[in-house]
Amino acid sequence: MKKSRTSPILIIIIIYIFISLVNNMRVGNPHNNEKVRVRDKNTFRIIASTSTSALDDKIIAYAKKDGFKVEIEHYGDLEIVSKLNNNSKDYDAVWISNSIWLYMLDNSYLTTDSKSIVIDPVVIGIEKSKAKELGFIDNDVYNKDLLNVIRDGKLKYVMASVTKTNTGATSYLSFLNSLAGSPEVLTEEMLDNEELTNDLKDFFKGVERVSGDESYLKDMYLNGNYNAMINYESSLIELNKELIKKGKEPLYLIYPIDGVAINDMPFAYINNDSNDTTTKDRFKVIQSYLRSDEVIKLLEGYGYRSWYGGTNTNVNKNVFNPDWGIDTTKYLKDMKYPSKSVITKAMRLYISIIRKPTHVVFCLDLSGSMYGSGIKELKEAMNYILDYDKASIDNLQFSDSDKITIITFNGDVKDIYDTRYGSETKDIIVDINKLETGGTTNIYSPSIEGLKILSKDNSNEYTKTIILMTDGQSNEGSYEQLRRYYIDNKFDVPIYSITFGNSSERELKSLADLSNAKVFNGKDGLLKAFSEVRSYN
Repeated sequence: MKKSRTSPILIIIIIYIFISLVNNMRVGNPHNNEKVRVRDKNTFRIIASTSTSALDDKIIAYAKKDGFKVEIEHYGDLEIVSKLNNNSKDYDAVWISNSIWLYMLDNSYLTTDSKSIVIDPVVIGIEKSKAKELGFIDNDVYNKDLLNVIRDGKLKYVMASVTKTNTGATSYLSFLNSLAGSPEVLTEEMLDNEELTNDLKDFFKGVERVSGDESYLKDMYLNGNYNAMINYESSLIELNKELIKKGKEPLYLIYPIDGVAINDMPFAYINNDSNDTTTKDRFKVIQSYLRSDEVIKLLEGYGYRSWYGGTNTNVNKNVFNPDWGIDTTKYLKDMKYPSKSVITKAMRLYISIIRKPTHVVFCLDLSGSMYGSGIKELKEAMNYILDYDKASIDNLQFSDSDKITIITFNGDVKDIYDTRYGSETKDIIVDINKLETGGTTNIYSPSIEGLKILSKDNSNEYTKTIILMTDGQSNEGSYEQLRRYYIDNKFDVPIYSITFGNSSERELKSLADLSNAKVFNGKDGLLKAFSEVRSYN
């Protein structure tokens, strides 16, 4: 009997289909969409916190003198942890804000030879006149004092995301540790204390706006009408310089005497190959340079401390300005960071109970241009964001206390779906999966409708956000009508936008400028853009 032979063309088709299926399955987590990188063995690659970017050129130039090439990629600190967990072989060294994140890696032995470069405490800056009104000038201040004025409605503040940024996470852990009584070792059992939980909930009720990254937090403050911010000491110093240039009141920095979060900014080797002595030698060259007098002096000029927790009387007062509450002759009490299991439980507690509830309005474009791949990708992104289990992989899940509203639109508002309990989204996901496209585009009517819905909420109970997704230029509606409505009602609600397809960045930038928000690029992956913007609320 003659055996049948498979056609080479058929084999190629089968391989192509298999590859396509694999690629299409990679939608559950936004990090899975990253391209596989081809490594250049002659290049030393560093993954670094965004706060270190000012030194990039100097590091690259120094390495070049030593005969090798350096490439540096910057991300938020918690994103660095995720990237190293997913594929550490892309990098040879890591420069991160705090050593605790190296201990939080899945492989705790991945990094070696870690050394602190400088330190940077996380503190709260309050407009000096407000700090004086609160009795915080020239007095000892405890974290409990901050809690009391927040409870009394006398202080509100802006901060970076607890679940996505180092400043947010470490400040939260610092408050947690202090309000727990500054124990020798913080345990998981202590997190079950109801009084502690209530104290932390009250503390975070003072949040006015949240930023998904520290850099945008500074811009948000400069363009907004706020009077307090939690951030790095170095960032607050830089912010004060810009506030003074703009003729605005600088912030007075508060260092609670019962403990602050101190970031040690370690530079560590990524031990991908213990036999690779060339890469290890290059690491030592860069690390020695970062700890040199030249670099330390430069970093001090940016507002970083080169002394750990101790005192220093010989500092540049134009940088470490005493008028801004900075006293380098006083010791800083550093909190003791808890174990990995305690940090993990603390973060879950924050998301489910402690975080100030958010009311998010998603405005989804269903115009005719969304037909096909556009609506398919939109549904995938919304399924990810609204699915508790999927979103929890990246700490993006909604809690029971959150509220979600979905406004669909084309030439006008179409339908409105909502849930009063953010974790109960099964029905709303079913509704989203039934959406169909057609018609023109009007981005202004759904934005106004979203503001109307949010205005019905108690302004102190929720942080409020509108997230607008559109793939085309608006050919209906009026920006002027939206602008007048926003200004006349004195809103402080960010209208974040995600670009997609042929959407007009100019139109979306106008909405961002009006509401002190920003535009996210969804053209390279809508799922990743949705997960990024989710961390801003």
